[in-house]
Amino acid sequence: MRILTLASAALLLATPALAAPAAIVEDAEGGVVGVEALDYVDAGRVIELKPGGVLVLGYLKSCVHETIRGGGTVKIGAEQSEVTGGRVERKTNPCDGGKLQLTTAQAGKSGAMVFRKAPTAQAGAAKSAAADLTIYGISPVVALGAGAAAKNRITFERIDQSGAPIAVDVTGAKTDLAKSGVRLAPGGLYRASAGERSLVVQIDAAAASGGPVTGRLIQF
Repeated sequence: MRILTLASAALLLATPALAAPAAIVEDAEGGVVGVEALDYVDAGRVIELKPGGVLVLGYLKSCVHETIRGGGTVKIGAEQSEVTGGRVERKTNPCDGGKLQLTTAQAGKSGAMVFRKAPTAQAGAAKSAAADLTIYGISPVVALGAGAAAKNRITFERIDQSGAPIAVDVTGAKTDLAKSGVRLAPGGLYRASAGERSLVVQIDAAAASGGPVTGRLIQF
């Protein structure tokens, strides 16, 4: 029995932890090699920028936003990049930080993220429904996890007050809903649903149109 217990423990220790991507590519123009807008990138990856290339990265844990102009190389870190031969401008933007990165790892790579079911709209619902995620723009960027269908319907239902749901059909793994005209209410609390997956999303009271992807990202 002791041998079996030790073997089981060793197996658990040997099981790799679920890795989360470090950053998302917000834009890639000119001579950026191997990535495009809305790609996730892992720590340790090296990206080449040719002369004239522009790479914009949003870090999911640190909320650091980088604009890098080449040529040179960019090595992705855990919280910011190591840039050789290029120029980098950094600032920190509002985003849900480590929670955003954890959600991305669980949903995007395992395809098995399960969220709480939010209450339907009723008096006091906003007080009883803690948000799974806060976003800082009124037009979300949605990323669908593993196993998503080719075409998906994304629905936003206001749960802190009554109102007609907002629904939009999307194709592809990641979609910026600003292009579909989706505008959520600053300060509003929504149940965001895609297929059988849903989560409660708080829109920051100061949210406006546009803004970095990391501040608007919802990962199903």
